[in-house]
Amino acid sequence: MSKDYYQILGVSKSASADEIKKAFRKLAHQHHPDKAGGSDAKFKEINEAYQVLSDTSKRKSYDQFGSNFDQAGGDGGFNWQDFSQGGGFGGQGGVDFDLGDLGDIFGDFFGGGRRTKRSGPRRGSDLQFATAVDFREAVFSVDKTLRFEKVIACKHCSGSGAEPGSKISTCTTCGGRGQVEQMQRTFMGAMRTVTVCPACAGEGKKAEQSCKKCHGRGSEMGIKELKVHIPAGIDDGQTIRLSGEGEPGTRGGVAGDLLLTIQVRADKSFKRDGFSLFTIKEISISLASLGGKVRLGTLDGEIDLKIPAGTQSGKTFKIDGKGVPHLRGKTRGDLLVTIQVRTPEKLSKKQKEALKDFPNSQGEEIESSGWF
Repeated sequence: MSKDYYQILGVSKSASADEIKKAFRKLAHQHHPDKAGGSDAKFKEINEAYQVLSDTSKRKSYDQFGSNFDQAGGDGGFNWQDFSQGGGFGGQGGVDFDLGDLGDIFGDFFGGGRRTKRSGPRRGSDLQFATAVDFREAVFSVDKTLRFEKVIACKHCSGSGAEPGSKISTCTTCGGRGQVEQMQRTFMGAMRTVTVCPACAGEGKKAEQSCKKCHGRGSEMGIKELKVHIPAGIDDGQTIRLSGEGEPGTRGGVAGDLLLTIQVRADKSFKRDGFSLFTIKEISISLASLGGKVRLGTLDGEIDLKIPAGTQSGKTFKIDGKGVPHLRGKTRGDLLVTIQVRTPEKLSKKQKEALKDFPNSQGEEIESSGWF
């Protein structure tokens, strides 16, 4: 069946080569099979029409034979099957063009354009580690020395990738551009792509002799020793970011960061909630009944805690400023002390008789807090 190639492209028979090319690019973009709503059959038909009308001799034959062009054969004929299986736009008798003719078409389907950006400085990866500290160290701060394995700049070449004393010159493969052009033949014809130079990895320069130790990478595995300040008030599970202590960057890029997660060991005497500390103090029945003072251990040392007469088990006292320091301030939380009255397990006959003289007017039992 004969086809009207001018109608397929939507141009007049007097259309110029530029008008035909413009119409083809627009329709190819619209009907590309990789695009939503695209059509493989329509796309092939558009290409078939363009192959004929973009070639001066084929267009002349088509104009001469008109509707009989399909049967004309010879130099003027066109066979889509031959085109798709071997010739393409760059096949024998075809039209050879680079990706510049279809840059805006393939930009939508294959990553945004025909040129790849030159590989520039690249930031190093972040590292993540964890370290454990004692409860008191987390409250009052501590300096720790960490030792861990990581990628470090090659000590032999100081990270340059070049053997010391070796001359660094412009890359002969890419001429210092850091990228090279390649021609590839596809079903759409000959296409030009630009990729990172494999010889210099995009730097545009190369050492005459690569470092013997790191083989030109500029980095190696090594042991890093790092002094870290753990700030006062840090809590279990919180993370400290150490800028520039991660993996080294490439091609002059900055190093990544080290993310250090703090694990706080539990303490047998204190518990923490936010910036408040909690503890339990056990006292005798006589002290709870008569009142007095008792020595109380805090994270800052021992203090005297006043116990009013008649203090019940479970009573909580608040001591200001004896809790956890605020991370971004000079103030501290509070220490909350819960009293637990100790009931003697063995009493003498005299003690038992004395207790009988104390009537239980409230009819209540003494209970401990049961927190610890």
